[in-house]
Amino acid sequence: MSTYSHLFPITLQTQWKTKANVTSQDFIPEGVFDWLIDPSSLTARLKQHNDKFNIEVLGQQVQTCSKQEANSDIAEGEQVLVREVLLFCDKKPQVFARSLLPLSSLTGEEQKLAKLGEQSLGQVLFNHADLIRKGFEIASFDQKSSLTPLLNALHLSQSTHLWGRRSVFIVKNKPIMVAEVFLPDSIAYRTKSNHA
Repeated sequence: MSTYSHLFPITLQTQWKTKANVTSQDFIPEGVFDWLIDPSSLTARLKQHNDKFNIEVLGQQVQTCSKQEANSDIAEGEQVLVREVLLFCDKKPQVFARSLLPLSSLTGEEQKLAKLGEQSLGQVLFNHADLIRKGFEIASFDQKSSLTPLLNALHLSQSTHLWGRRSVFIVKNKPIMVAEVFLPDSIAYRTKSNHA
């Protein structure tokens, strides 16, 4: 069981913006923006920068999709399996991820997605040849966000806004939504653009 299980569910209460609605006034550093709109596997990209990658599951349970998290693929009120994890590189927390897997998507081969344990959901999804990833939405998280208790538990200090993204993956016409927030001291805040 995770050291941080008592914090589950953390949720992500914020205003998401489509990539087209992000402006220069949002002050997203160039290197971070590159990570936010990278359509490839985040797990694979993190592994390129570190020797040891691991995932810690904060929690997983069936919940009702809220109005804020609903979208054109996952309806408000729909039953979803919520999974929250931390992604670590060399024992340093890099990313908080929250995934919504509609129960209607967890049929056939996709039933295994409900039993990933410490496996990366993203890595499993990117192994599907017919995977479709829809457009990104981007959001910032200030020092009073729903992430604050987690940051405190991880002993991470937040001096500026944190940035996150979310997108819907479609596997065999089944939607799955994944949101990822780069935590303080994440590699994303220290790299330049173009996958440096």
